Amino acid sequence: MDAYIARQPIMDKEKKVVAYEILYHQDSNTMYNQRDYRVANAVAQFFTQIDSSNFLDGKDAFLTFTPNLLMQNIPRIFLESKLVIQIEDNVLVHPVAQMIIQRYQKQGYRLALVNFEFNNRYFNILNLVDILKVDFSDPESDNVRTSISIARRFNKKVAAFNVNTPEAREKAAELQCDYIQGESVATITSAKVKQVDHLQSNFFRLMVAITHEEPDMTEIAGIVELDVTLTYSLLKMVNSAYFALANEVKDVKQALTILGLGQLKQWVYLLSFNSDSGGLSDELIKISFQRANFCQKLAESIKGFPLSHSEAYLMGMFSTLGTLMEVSIEDALAKLPVSEAMKKGLISQEGQAGDLYNLVLCYEKGNWGKMRRYAEKLEIPVGIIAQKYFEVIEYVNEMWNELMRPFGSDDENEQAEKETPPAELS
Repeated sequence: MDAYIARQPIMDKEKKVVAYEILYHQDSNTMYNQRDYRVANAVAQFFTQIDSSNFLDGKDAFLTFTPNLLMQNIPRIFLESKLVIQIEDNVLVHPVAQMIIQRYQKQGYRLALVNFEFNNRYFNILNLVDILKVDFSDPESDNVRTSISIARRFNKKVAAFNVNTPEAREKAAELQCDYIQGESVATITSAKVKQVDHLQSNFFRLMVAITHEEPDMTEIAGIVELDVTLTYSLLKMVNSAYFALANEVKDVKQALTILGLGQLKQWVYLLSFNSDSGGLSDELIKISFQRANFCQKLAESIKGFPLSHSEAYLMGMFSTLGTLMEVSIEDALAKLPVSEAMKKGLISQEGQAGDLYNLVLCYEKGNWGKMRRYAEKLEIPVGIIAQKYFEVIEYVNEMWNELMRPFGSDDENEQAEKETPPAELS
């Protein structure tokens, strides 16, 4: 049986990712079918087999539970302090499930009521609920304001979901929602960005790598490839009129070879003037890195794919460029030496490249039906998709935590001390 699981970021008022909603699917039955005990058993088995703390990167989990899942004690898989139990209408009309909710609440779990509306059937359970999730697919509707007004009156936190447009995002901020979630959330930037920025901690590692007595170009390429903005800047510069190359360069390692160590140091020096602007959302850069690895992993299973593995990586990475540069994706790619197949894939979702890009997006959104159709079209065995996703998440989390650790931290200093032989006694 094929099972899929994905995570969707949830941000707080400060635009920090504080939690992930876990989206889950197995075969044609979803976890929202309250009569399907078989699915409940599958969910239990699935979550006991994964390292949820690693998958969630230490953040809280929001997960919808049906009456069956609640009665099978599935929430107990998670720590009380790290889980928000989401409930829907099917729980409200189930008398036994309501009693179980009270038990979970006493055990310290937080509860969120999904798709809250002004309706009498919700008021009997409001005293147990911590968070009201309000649908922002129509942010100007009367129901949005009414629901938030009720939430404030009962001293409940508000989570805006289906925040899929800039207008919805602005409305959620205006109404001071405690959490926001949706397609528009992943593209939030903390400031207007008029030039391409780069991740500061990663940049520090690049500076150190190029100042070694014998710089390792493979190591340097690996650092550059972690960051969409560094990759973009490097390829754009190497393919500029200054170098006047006969053929366009589409690979980071090749670009570094052409640039040479001397000019590489000059390039890094110029970038250092922008290293403190802090304009980009960390989550957006993280998503570009995640998509890059996911595209590359899946491309390995596609016969006759028009992009090389490195190009598949760049396609996933460059998918966020339009947001980073505040232009259309077409304008963002216009000056980059990428293949027509990649451009068509990202701009108009054409060809196999477009199918792969759509598959990745559908997986991120939990649109399992469309995701399966793209997988079948590309002849990717559906059984490996979730496996590849987990591998990517684990790798990205590991690399990201390394990047977020301040350079020269105590851990690194301790390691350096261990590697340095003690001075001989005189």
